[in-house]
Amino acid sequence: MSTKDYLEKDYYAVLGVPKTATADEIKKAYRKLARQYHPDTNQGDATKETKFKEVSEAYDVLSDTKRRKEYDEARTLFGSGVGGQRPGGGGFPFDFGDLFGGTAQQGGQTGGAGERLGDLFGGLFNRGGSTRTTTTSRPRRGQDIESEVTLTFTEAVEGTTVSLRLTSSAACAACTGTGAKAGTTPRVCPTCEGTGAASRNLGNFAFSEPCRDCKGRGLIVDVPCPVCEGSGRAKSTRTIQARIPAGVADGQRVKLKAKGAPGENGGPAGDLYIQTHVKPHAVFGRSGDNLTITVPVTFSEAALGAEIKVPTLKGMPVTLRIPAGTPNGRTFRVRGRGVTRKDGTKGDLLASVEVVVPKTLDDKSRELLNEFSTAVASEDPRAELIQRARSE
Repeated sequence: MSTKDYLEKDYYAVLGVPKTATADEIKKAYRKLARQYHPDTNQGDATKETKFKEVSEAYDVLSDTKRRKEYDEARTLFGSGVGGQRPGGGGFPFDFGDLFGGTAQQGGQTGGAGERLGDLFGGLFNRGGSTRTTTTSRPRRGQDIESEVTLTFTEAVEGTTVSLRLTSSAACAACTGTGAKAGTTPRVCPTCEGTGAASRNLGNFAFSEPCRDCKGRGLIVDVPCPVCEGSGRAKSTRTIQARIPAGVADGQRVKLKAKGAPGENGGPAGDLYIQTHVKPHAVFGRSGDNLTITVPVTFSEAALGAEIKVPTLKGMPVTLRIPAGTPNGRTFRVRGRGVTRKDGTKGDLLASVEVVVPKTLDDKSRELLNEFSTAVASEDPRAELIQRARSE
């Protein structure tokens, strides 16, 4: 019986009895099911033959006091689970294939949670077999690195390539990662015999844990490297060219896969996370994937209508038609002149007009405005506002 089967199969459910069932109740349930599914009475029925084997297997465990106790302790130990429910529901709330498997692949990385748990519980149910696991040669994923960069408004909108100086942990160059001083070599740990793991017995169970003498490396360094002090790891500084995609926003965190610290023993590199800071622009603002701009217009342009030039970000100005009677603050949309999206399309340019009132007037201008004011004196733009205020 494998450890996986021992934990994954619910023998009580197979026999249709509760966990508190007595030995007599278990025997009675078994005899009833054995008669029902016995191959002699169901010749040629493969389904019932399989069911008979399951019933017999369950009875073999639950009818033996020692094996039943061991089985119950195992299911109690893992009953709370370490993750979500397995596909399809039922059973224990984690995948035992990942738990006890040799290698797990998660998100393109080797050495996931299943592998680590397989090492930890590889010695579960110590039945005379070896409980040691070799850990020293396993590939290990590199660490993730955090960095930050300050971009101009235009660089953030259009994307850019920046140089980043990164400091991370890597194999010590002086000892090539062995941790031993040049000219010497580490020796195999006599406690764990090079496995990096030691077994600790807890009654019916045996747990595998990192060796305390070699701290899980499997090797003992007698003369440590003066650079890394025997750790085999040292700080490494390098400069990389990182591509910042178009359309990043201020405060956005950009992930560059496999640009982090290098892995160990052939493991994949970690990821690089870049926190972006974007400087404001003197003319343009941003609203999502759209650029914004405030365009000043004269009173006559707003009243009579006009065609005006509106600047774009790193492009030629566009012509915007302002209809007659345009109120202050009205926003016009210029298609395709905004921020580049992930799919390659662009947002829009939102141009809001701002009617500019002249600060000084010459005599001629003042005379003409007085004539205009007299001509429209019968129209009170605040009459409706006052009426609404009184009605409330």
